[in-house]
Amino acid sequence: MNEYLKKVQSIVWKDIIIELRMKEMLNTMLIFSILVILISSFAFGTFNQEMTQSIAPGVLWIAFTFAGMLGLGRSFISEKDRGCLQGMMLAPTDWSAIYIGKTIANLIFMSIMEILTLIVFVVLFNFGQIITSPLKFVLITIVGTFGFVSVGTLLSAVSVNTKTREMLLPVLLFPVIVPIIIGAVEATLSIITANGQFWGWVRILVAYDIIFFTVSALSFNYVIEG
Repeated sequence: MNEYLKKVQSIVWKDIIIELRMKEMLNTMLIFSILVILISSFAFGTFNQEMTQSIAPGVLWIAFTFAGMLGLGRSFISEKDRGCLQGMMLAPTDWSAIYIGKTIANLIFMSIMEILTLIVFVVLFNFGQIITSPLKFVLITIVGTFGFVSVGTLLSAVSVNTKTREMLLPVLLFPVIVPIIIGAVEATLSIITANGQFWGWVRILVAYDIIFFTVSALSFNYVIEG
C-alpha cells in the first residue's frame, strides 16, 4: 500500500512540476474559460436580473466543461509522446495508481482554473449578489468537477492511442458527462432560486461520482494496456 501511495504521489507532483514549468494545460483552460465568460457577458449583458439568474449557471458550467475538455485532452498526450507512460507502467504497482494520480492532478488544475474563472464571472455577471449560499456552491462545484475529471481522465487514456485523439475525447466524453452538467446547472440554479431541490441534485451527482470513479479505476488497467 505504501508503494502504491508513493506512486500516486509521485505522479501528482510530476504533473504539477511539469505544469509549473510548461504552463500548457492551465493556460489553455483559463484563456478559453475566460473567453467564454467575456463573450457571454457581452451577449447577455442587457438582460434583467431575473433573466441573468436563469442564464448564469449554464454559462458558468459551459465554461468549466469545455475548458476542462481542453485540459484533459493534454493529460496523457505528453506522457505518450515522450515515452513516459511506458516508464510509469513498469513501476511495480497496480496501474490504477496512474489513473488516481492523474485524476488528482487534473482535479487540482481544474480547481485552479475554476477559481480564477469564477472571479471574472462574479465581476461580469454580478454573481456575488444573486447567489445565496457560497458554501453550497463550493460543494456542488467540487462534486461536479470530481465526476467530470474522473470520467475525463479515463477517456483521455482511451483516446491517446488513436490518430484522432484531439477529436475523439470530446466525442466520447460529452455524452457521458451530460448527467453531471445537468445536475450541476440545476443544483446551482436551485441555490439562486431557493427552490428546495439542491440536495436532491447533490445526491444524484454523488452517486454518479462514486459509480464512475470506481468503474474508471477498475477498468483503467485494461484501457491503458490496449
